[in-house]
Amino acid sequence: MLRLRHQAKRIVRRALIGGVALAMLLAALAFGHLAAWYWLRAVLPGQYVALIFMGTDMLFALGLALLAVRSAPGVVELEALAVRRRALNDAAETMTVSALLIRLIGQLVRSRRP
Repeated sequence: MLRLRHQAKRIVRRALIGGVALAMLLAALAFGHLAAWYWLRAVLPGQYVALIFMGTDMLFALGLALLAVRSAPGVVELEALAVRRRALNDAAETMTVSALLIRLIGQLVRSRRP
């Protein structure tokens, strides 16, 4: 129980730090957009700059969506699943053999009593 409690605290701490890091990354991306906007605004009219930003953001979103859709289980994931299934099957067989042995011993003990 102590190990699980400490593990849970560590996971929560990591999640909080990761959330702050993600917020900082999003803020950096927003400021990068603003900087690029102002730089391009000095060179091109506003409507073209907006279209450029829309197009590049759409391309990034499309690329990320394609990566998410094509994500399939890897070799390690499939092997881990096979190991898990094998362990569960072995555990079930062990439990079955143990239950049968317990019943057999019970029958033997009862049959020896007069």
